[in-house]
Amino acid sequence: MIMKRLLTVQDISCVGQCSTTVALPLISACGVECAILPPAILSNHTGGFKSWTFADLTPELGKVEAKWVEQGIKFDAFYSGYVCETHIAPILSIMSSCANPGAVRIVDPAMADNGRLYTGFAGDFPSKMAQLCRGADYLLPNLTEAALLVGTEPKLSGYTEKEIEELISRLHALGAKNVVLTGVSFDPARLGSAVSDGNKVEYDFNERIERMSHGTGDVFASVFAGAIMRGKSALEATAIAADIVCEAIRATDADHWYGVNFERTIPHLAGVFS
Repeated sequence: MIMKRLLTVQDISCVGQCSTTVALPLISACGVECAILPPAILSNHTGGFKSWTFADLTPELGKVEAKWVEQGIKFDAFYSGYVCETHIAPILSIMSSCANPGAVRIVDPAMADNGRLYTGFAGDFPSKMAQLCRGADYLLPNLTEAALLVGTEPKLSGYTEKEIEELISRLHALGAKNVVLTGVSFDPARLGSAVSDGNKVEYDFNERIERMSHGTGDVFASVFAGAIMRGKSALEATAIAADIVCEAIRATDADHWYGVNFERTIPHLAGVFS
């Protein structure tokens, strides 16, 4: 079997167990070749650290694309995560010029959580991110991101099943073919995702773990992307990704605050696809 090649486009936070430093090892563990394109480099992520550096690589993106086009380098899938407004147009261009026939687009609109945008994003950024979401084969927002993408006020909790499915319907109307909405809960003891192909909505739940951890969304999206490329359905990929997230949280040292020790789950993940 020929190994699939996926390009992930998201920042490198040099410390913090998120974005590219999560995507590269986890997608590789799924048995998928993972190429990277960092549109920015940060000293560390912006969640909980007192300060950080930010080097914007926007001017390099077009140069990289031109070199890939020149050499005929193509990808079977694209997976985008944390990006800024200036990165969106170059990403869309690369997704067009460097795609193999039938290439899959997976978009994690990593921009918000807990009812608010991440530090550094302006109030109109969701409308910019929506441009990237329109062509997504798989769109992976959390509840806050989903609400912002469709122009509604995020709720911190208390979504009914009807409200979840209305929100998903609006995300499909935005142009997403499949939607995986994370952070869904109808029972205080369980937390999970709603998975929709535009015709039906299915749910996957795990036991809720009472711990807030940075980077779990990146772990989920990365494993999901790898599983999709290994032929799993969206619901199967969601279940695998959620299980790895839960395992990573449980494996994380009590005083480890800036991420999860996902590295300890890699042997298990590789075994799923061996």
